[in-house]
This record gives sequence, structure tokens and C-alpha cells, in this order.
Amino acid sequence: MSETSRLTVVVPCSGIGKALGSVSREAAYELCDNLRPASTRLVALSKLVLGEEEARRLVRRSPVVTIDGCKKMCAASLVRHSDGVVSREVAVLDVFRRHSHLKPDGIAELNEDGRELARVLATEIADDLASLLSDGGIHA
Repeated sequence: MSETSRLTVVVPCSGIGKALGSVSREAAYELCDNLRPASTRLVALSKLVLGEEEARRLVRRSPVVTIDGCKKMCAASLVRHSDGVVSREVAVLDVFRRHSHLKPDGIAELNEDGRELARVLATEIADDLASLLSDGGIHA
């Protein structure tokens, strides 16, 4: 089994200048660095924008989870444009609606509510990945 067939690629939006974009990136870091480091690989959206071949290869050969901070869903759109298949599309706004007591603020550095929302989001995705793996929906 190749290395990429064991990985789920995570592509967060870049959302520069937006608190929900920052939540997207923080959730991706939490997921890939702490919760599922052995089974996920973070791919920066900018690498797909620039057409970097390694990033494009990863999204073409692996299941992909996108995390988008706004309705434009740029991460999901760009993965599809790069001939990847989005296995799970996550909108930060949907998670925020379920946890509206966590009001993210800040751009360069999120406030505590924003960091907690990112942790909640990362945990939900990690649990979802475990469920998808056990159901056969994603083959990592």
C-alpha cells in the first residue's frame, strides 16, 4: 500500500484577514499535528493555487477533507479544480452555528473562543474520519 493511500489530505481555506479563516487553519493544524498526525497530511491551499505538482498529486491520490471559512468554499472548489475528490467538505460557519457561544475574534491570533472553536472543529473532523474509516467511506 502506498504512503498516499494511507493518508487523508486536509486542505483548509487561506481566509487571510477573516476570523473564520483563521479558525479553519487552526483546526487543520490541530487535526494534523495533534489528533491524527499519522493518518493526515496538511496541504496549503496556496500550493494548489500555484499548481505545485506534489500538492496536486496528493489531492488526486488521497481522500481529501476541506475546511472552508466562508460560503465561497474555495478549498473545496480548488481541490476539485485540481482533479481531486472531496470526501468531506466542512464549513466553519456550520460548526460555529452549532457552537454559537464560541465567538471567534482576531486574525493574526485568535481569541480563546476562536481557539476553542478550532479544537471543537478538529475533534469533530477527527471523529468523523474514524467513523468514515470504520464504515469504509475513506480508505486511509
